[in-house]
Order: sequence, then structure tokens, then C-alpha cells
Amino acid sequence: MTQLRVLIVDDEPLARARLQRQLPTIENCIPVGEAADIDSALIQVQILDPDLVLLDIEMPGGSGLELAQQLSTRECPPAIIFCTAHDEFALPAFATAAVGYLLKPVSVEQLSQALVKVQRLNKPQQKLVNSDEKDPGRSRIKAVSRMGVELLEVDSIRCLVADSKYVVAHHPGGETILDESLKELESEFGDRFVRVHRSALVAVAFITGLRRDGANYRVELEGVTQAPLVSRRMLSSVKSLITEIC
Repeated sequence: MTQLRVLIVDDEPLARARLQRQLPTIENCIPVGEAADIDSALIQVQILDPDLVLLDIEMPGGSGLELAQQLSTRECPPAIIFCTAHDEFALPAFATAAVGYLLKPVSVEQLSQALVKVQRLNKPQQKLVNSDEKDPGRSRIKAVSRMGVELLEVDSIRCLVADSKYVVAHHPGGETILDESLKELESEFGDRFVRVHRSALVAVAFITGLRRDGANYRVELEGVTQAPLVSRRMLSSVKSLITEIC
């Protein structure tokens, strides 16, 4: 795998030093430079053409959000992962070309997992990560996990289950909390997910069968142990669907 060339942009020397120490411990990643302000960062990007910028948000002389917007207009923009002490900027951050949002102090584990996502994308693909965020065809959803705020691949989701005031996405990598309602998700992704219960949507492509659970039925899904309950009202239509696809 090609090495990921990383530029660190943060006005705090200790924060830059921490990332400089961490990056060489992660396979296929190398720090190529650092900057303490927006103007210096723009010059470094021009000279170094990094694959990724680890970017703070609140800095003297300008915001990291502003820099991310400027970089996104480049023909081949670098990927952006925000590294900040503030969680309130997550939504505006993902309105830029950001592919990750990590809260300080950033651990090696968090950084490593975030960089895996970047390494899967080439620069043109990174530019498109959020360009269709509100389009029905978007491929990623903003999510909250132990990593902080990130993007979850829609194609990895097996089911969406409403739990209290949250919606939890179940996928082979675990469970992730989404920042959208089940109704909104059904409206946008109704061609890929089918409602089996007032509190659950399942991915049609990953349905493997239907099983009895006492007096009830549950949908079995490939890649996860979660088997959403089927409501009596929807049982007939779910059975018909499973007959067609299984």
C-alpha cells in the first residue's frame, strides 16, 4: 500500500508533537510537515501536496473550517481529519470535505482507525465524500461512535433500530449511533431498506431468512447477530419479500 503523506496543522506545539510521534507508529503513514496557522498551512499544502491534513479548528488568524473549505476547491484536495478539543463543530466540519472528526487528546488507536478509511480512498474520491450529503444517492451517513463523529458506509449497514431518542445502525463492525430519525432514513433509503417494525428497518440485500421466536418472528441478517422483530401488521409483506429474495 502506498504511504499516506500527512500534514499536521495546529497552533499548539504539544498537539503537533503528539501527532508527529504517533504517525510513524501507524503502518504506511508518514508526517511530511506541519503548520501553526492557516497561511502557513496553505503554503505547505501547495509545496508538499499531502494526501491528508490533520487539522485543528480554532486557531489564531482563521478557522480550520475555513481552511478545509479552501482546500476542497483544489483539483485534487487532500483528505481532512479534524483533531479538536471541541465537539460542537462536528456538523459544520462534515459540511466540508472532512472524512473524520477526532476529539483531543487523540489516541493512536483513534488515529489509526481514522487513517484506515482515508487509505481506502484516492484523492478524487475524497473530494466526493460529502458533495452529495443531502442527495438520495449518498453513500455515507454522519455517525457517532467511540471514535467520535465519523462517516458510516450505508452499504455496511444491516439494520437500523430506533432505541429511545436515537437510531442505532448495526453492521459487521458493531453498533453506531446515527444523528437522524428512522423516518428520515426510510424516506431517503427506502429502496435499500424495508420496514419490518415501527422501530426497525432492515437492509434487503442482507436478509437471509425469517425465524420463529416464540409467538413472534425475527428477520435474520448476514454479518450481524441482531435479528429485528417483525410486527404482526408487517409480517405478511415481510414473508412475501423474503420468498422473493431467498
